[in-house]
Amino acid sequence: MQVKANNKGFDQCGNAQAVVDRAHQVSVAADVTNQANDQQPLQPLVQQAQQNAGRGRRIKKVSADKGYCREDHVRWGARQKLDVYSATGRLKHHERVSEGPRGRPPAGLTVKERMARKLRTMRGRATYAQRKWIVEPVFGFVKRGLGFVQFLLNGIEKMRGEWRLVCLACNWRKLPAAVG
Repeated sequence: MQVKANNKGFDQCGNAQAVVDRAHQVSVAADVTNQANDQQPLQPLVQQAQQNAGRGRRIKKVSADKGYCREDHVRWGARQKLDVYSATGRLKHHERVSEGPRGRPPAGLTVKERMARKLRTMRGRATYAQRKWIVEPVFGFVKRGLGFVQFLLNGIEKMRGEWRLVCLACNWRKLPAAVG
């Protein structure tokens, strides 16, 4: 992807993605896209994570940030028997989540409205809040601990390889806890 840069030119950029295991904070899937937003890669990433999880193991629940909340992703998740939690918008710092809904959802809600309602329930809030300690520390370590803030290589395939090596380095430091 070419992105307009401050130097009045364009920089080649990649959007790094990762699926992180809840139990050990290890990356179980990693990819780089050339899209500026997170709208496309959810399905291939979850499929990659499922394949990497191994035989006899099944991913049951997925939390994803706002960029992934699309009707086709939620419907795909339902077909795969995945319990998907994806933010539908952002709250400002002073805003509070509205009271949790009670009773059956009204007929005629869009997929996005159903997801927003699901995230306001006690279970939805608790599940989505776990992202803060599951995936965010991994990306924080990548940036602060490893100093990885930009790709050194050009081309999507080379960036993909570089990102997977970075994820491997993060996983390597977690290895003793994951196997012990």
